[in-house]
Amino acid sequence: MQLLGTRGFEPRARLPGETALAQRLGVSRPVLRQAFARLREEGRIDARKGSGTFVTDALPQVKPLSLGTLENIADIRAFLEFRCFMEGEAAARAALMRNADQMHQVSLCRERFDQALADGGDAVEEDVAFHDAVAQACGNRFFSMTMTALAPQTRFSIGLSRSLAGRPRDARRAGVCQEHAAVEAALKQQDATAARQAMEAHLRGGIARLFGSGAND
Repeated sequence: MQLLGTRGFEPRARLPGETALAQRLGVSRPVLRQAFARLREEGRIDARKGSGTFVTDALPQVKPLSLGTLENIADIRAFLEFRCFMEGEAAARAALMRNADQMHQVSLCRERFDQALADGGDAVEEDVAFHDAVAQACGNRFFSMTMTALAPQTRFSIGLSRSLAGRPRDARRAGVCQEHAAVEAALKQQDATAARQAMEAHLRGGIARLFGSGAND
């Protein structure tokens, strides 16, 4: 019910009787009862015997975002292009909004990524953690929530890139590390434009590494 939270339907407010509310909303009583049942399941209303039905303080429960699987090569490329736009803006905002603790976390994740590659690992989890740390630093929880929702697809695309390339060659490995370092440096300098450009360059570099050097033409 969209009325919840509006005037007269604030938290702790007592709802009108069933007949009066059904007439006000222009719905039948059975339809209203179904809506009430759903709202009770969500914890948004509380029926008290002998007192009536009251609006609770609970916020509506939102199901976690699910984007499904990457079905084909076109999906993978479209997904990476989407990340370019979204994470570029997240990095720009992070450069302006990050605090010292968040900056430290970005640097720590970058160092762990470098070390994982140096040790011969695929560094997939460290890569995901670095990008998540940047999103966390931007001061808008919806960026980090989106990164969490994208994590399965992100792991898959990174893993695919690693497997197609085999064990990372020195030049390729150094390039990825330098790209992460450029993002980190822009955040440290609080340069939003440089942060956006560095993140977009990094992700477009990933497209080129996966699809070939002409992938961005």
